[in-house]
Order: sequence, then C-alpha cells, then structure tokens
Amino acid sequence: MEDEKIKKRIDTILPMLDERQIRIYLASEAQSIGWGGQTKIASLSGKSRFLIARGEKELQNPSIRAASKNIRRKGGGRKKETDRHSGLVAKIKQIIDFHTVGDPERLLLWTSKSVRHIRDSLKLSGYKISHETIRRILSSEGYSLQANRKVKEGGEHVDRDAQFEYIGNTAESFIAAKQPVISVDCKKKELIGNYKNSGREWQPVKNPVDVNVYDFVDKTNGKASPYGVYDIANNKGFISVGISKDTSEFAVATIRKWWNEEGKDLYKYAENMYITADGGGSNGSRNRLWKMQLQAFANETGLNICVSHFPPGTSKWNKIEHRLFSYISINWRGKPLESLLVILGLIGATSTKTGLRVKAVLDEKQYETGIKISDDELAKCKIIRNSFHGEWNYCISPNCYIYLLTAPFQFKTTMKDFSCAFFYRI
Repeated sequence: MEDEKIKKRIDTILPMLDERQIRIYLASEAQSIGWGGQTKIASLSGKSRFLIARGEKELQNPSIRAASKNIRRKGGGRKKETDRHSGLVAKIKQIIDFHTVGDPERLLLWTSKSVRHIRDSLKLSGYKISHETIRRILSSEGYSLQANRKVKEGGEHVDRDAQFEYIGNTAESFIAAKQPVISVDCKKKELIGNYKNSGREWQPVKNPVDVNVYDFVDKTNGKASPYGVYDIANNKGFISVGISKDTSEFAVATIRKWWNEEGKDLYKYAENMYITADGGGSNGSRNRLWKMQLQAFANETGLNICVSHFPPGTSKWNKIEHRLFSYISINWRGKPLESLLVILGLIGATSTKTGLRVKAVLDEKQYETGIKISDDELAKCKIIRNSFHGEWNYCISPNCYIYLLTAPFQFKTTMKDFSCAFFYRI
C-alpha cells in the first residue's frame, strides 16, 4: 500500500521536472526510506540507481549542487533498450509465454525461465542486453517471481458438490440427535530419529539443532503412522501412533480405541455413528477389509455405523486435515522426531485457542498386510447402501440387532432426491 502511494506521487510529479530536478527529487524520496531506498525508488520510477545516487551526492554536497546547473537538452543521453529495439518486449514475452509449451520453436522448453537464460535466448535473436535490463522490463510489464499454488483437485466428479451437501446435512442431523460424528484419516508417515523436520523454531543465534544429513530410514526405529479420529462436535482429536503398516485393521482399531476411551463416555445414549473418510487408502470406499473390520466393530458395540467417503481428489476437504493434522504439524515444526515418546508428547501437547485438545496413544501391534476378502466373506456384512451413490454412502448394522429404517429428513439437490437414514433398535 505504501509503495503504491509513493509510485502515484512519483508519476504525478516527474513529468513536471527537468533532468536535474528529477534526480534530486528521487534522491530525496530514497533518503526518506532509508536502507534500500535507492533500489525501491529505482524500481517504482523506472530510473537508474546511478541517477538516484548522483542526486544524493548533490543533496549531500552543496558545492556539487552549485556546479551542476547545466541541464542536458531534451532527448539527450543514452536511449532505453526498449526504445532502441521496438520488438524487444514482445520477444521477451514470446520466450517466457507458458502457453507455448510443446512448441518445437520454443527456446526455453527445457530450461528455467531465469533472466540469464532469457538473456542467452535473446542473444540468439540478435539482442545484446543485460539480465538486469530484462529484470526491469519484466517488472514493468507486470511479471514477478511466483511459486506453484495448489488449487487443482483433479477431475471433478459430476456429483462432487452434491456429495458435499449430503455429508454436511447428514453430519448436522447426527450432531443434532447427539450421535457421534467423526472424521478419520492417516497422517503422513514420519521418520523416527534425528532427522530434519520442516519449519523453523526460535533458537539462539547461529545455534541450530543439528540433524542427520541424509533421511535414510533407521531400521531400528522405522516410521511412525499416526492415524487420527476427529470428534467434530466436541473439537477433540485422538491419535493412535502405530509402528506397523497403515491397514484397515489398524484404522478400525484406532476408532475402537477412541470409542472405548472417550466416545462411549461422551455419547452415552448413542445408537448410531457417522464416519467421514477419504475415498482411498486404509479407509477407502473400495476396501473390503475396511468394511469387514467395521462390521466387527458394529457387532462389538451394537452401533449402526454410517460411512460417507469424499469424492475422488477432494481428500483435503475432510475436516481432520485442517482441524487436527495441520495443528499437529505446526506444533512439532522444526523439532526432530527422535523417538515415539517425543512424537506422542508433541501430538498430545497440541491445542488451539478455539479449544482443540488431542489425546495420543501408542499402538505397538504389527498388522498383517495383503489380507484378501472373498465375495462370500463380504456378503456376510450387513451393508445397506444409500440410493445416492451407494459406493460412497452406506451403513453397516450389527448382526446382533434388527433395525428399522427411518428417514428423519429429506432434502433435494440439483441432481436427485436423497435422504439420510437413522436406524433404531426394535
């Protein structure tokens, strides 16, 4: 905002000044800024730093100022490169244009778009200018250094928004009925040992924490797999840190631990549970072992388990990602995860001003991988699929009860009508 004010002031005053007045005025603007003023004013005005430096000398030395009364005639001095080469700006834009990818004539197809590479490409076309001139031209044309931005979620499913609406409405109805609604997922696996952890923490000057140069897996310590359960209504997190593989058995074991240690006390009269999860991984919509393990959990607790999966490419919308995992990453930034004890301590200490509290437990069981579930075994699961995307939305009821299906509310989407079902024991 301040730079915009300075630029507006410069653009207003400069046309009314001669050459000597310009350099003195710009020098005074640079001096008012302090350190870095010459560079900033040169960028905002489009003038050379040497011109501004000369103006500062005239301001500081009265004898130079008195001797510098001659004003060069209009049009004198060295011409700008853009004036000498009328097609220079267009040529630079052609070289760096992103939309020419795949063009065999593109000079920078396999190199970075640095100003020095652009300079070398321009030389092949007969232009002899410095990389600093190219930098100024790019800046004046509205270009700047930009990093990649993560916004694309892959191919959007036609019912993407409708599924979001379904999840939102279903979660609200469960919470209103005081039934548990949890978001589940496995956080990124972490190396256990003295390894670099992203982020920065305050340390004494020139005294950073020394860690291993290479991130080779320590066969003794291995990796930690934090699987999480986020209780949406109570803003509570529960993390089971495993030392085995992220399997469906491990995922449901975490949900079982959360229910036994926290859930059943928070929801004493619960008969239903609503789980939101990603569409892939250990809790994926196509994972047969996930459904088998949920059936076993439903049989143990007598709860009817309703599950909704997020559409493909939208896993970051799962609330556990930005309401729990992100704060854990912030809490342990810049700290080497030297042991399981350190990991458990850092996760358990995670909190927010909005009231988030997290419990961390260790799961030392070695879970078997590659378990196959046959069609006959899957058929034993009491799966009731919703009429709206039954592959994403389904309920698993316990074998020990008979349930009556009711529809407490119905709502419409742009695609079709669908309802959220509660199940009651009879």
